[in-house]
Amino acid sequence: MHFHLSGLIPATFTPLHADGSLNLGLIEPMVDFLIAQKLTGLYVCGSTGEGVSLSTAERKAVAAAFVQAARGRVPVILQVGHTSLVEAQDLATHAQAIGADALSAVPPFYFKPGSVDLIVRCMAQIAAAAPDLPFYYYHIPQMTGVQVDVANLLAAGSRVIPNLVGAKYSIHDVYNLQAAAELEHGRFNLLFGSDEMLLSGLCAGAQGAVGTTYNFAAPVFQRVIDAFQRNDIATAQMHQGQTVQMIRLIAGYGGVPAFKAVMKFLGFDCGPVRLPLQALSSQKEEELKADLTRLGFFQWIA
Repeated sequence: MHFHLSGLIPATFTPLHADGSLNLGLIEPMVDFLIAQKLTGLYVCGSTGEGVSLSTAERKAVAAAFVQAARGRVPVILQVGHTSLVEAQDLATHAQAIGADALSAVPPFYFKPGSVDLIVRCMAQIAAAAPDLPFYYYHIPQMTGVQVDVANLLAAGSRVIPNLVGAKYSIHDVYNLQAAAELEHGRFNLLFGSDEMLLSGLCAGAQGAVGTTYNFAAPVFQRVIDAFQRNDIATAQMHQGQTVQMIRLIAGYGGVPAFKAVMKFLGFDCGPVRLPLQALSSQKEEELKADLTRLGFFQWIA
């Protein structure tokens, strides 16, 4: 199966009401905004979207809302990984039924597969539940605890998973990213998941990128790509440097809850986060907004 994604793909937030219930009504205007930013896809129910903190029924509802809101304008990739392979298969089957464009999955992360063979067997079960959809392995060992050489995984997986097309590679290790990207003359589609290292990922052979900050800072990252493509590395480094400052600042306020708060500053109040994450206080939100203003963030994205 051949399927190729490129450009910047936001890992979307899951909007919640103040009481923690799904706010599906915000998804369509948010998708319209993301598409207007010239983003090239939507990655749904990943880490940014708190997919693992949602029930299966909620994940299906969120997935359907994003597919409906996209209306075929950009591909929608659904993250269906779960500690239960049965639940993951159910989510995969549902993804194909609602018209999603591709699947992605983290491996089980409580009882962890401890070898390439076991990871492949797990992914094969999930991918087989939606055989018509391209499948991406989601490599994020800092969250799952599952360590694997992705090049070896893709080589082994391609022999038993007909719809395996690539990986979402969310770790800073560009050495092994390059090995995976060059495997079998570039057969696999590598999507880099470390926003703060986009330029390094492009140099290593990543063809696209999936990340949290593309939701609200796409113009800056697009300047990195544009400069890289015209071989103006100094300009690419300068814009990447801006994103590093931005990410270091926001991350200092605490990961996904802080990144979610930035969407509020742009007019998309995606609400709180699910426990065990904790939302920023109103005071912290104001401090974050003031810090971003001082940094020049709002001018960068204008």
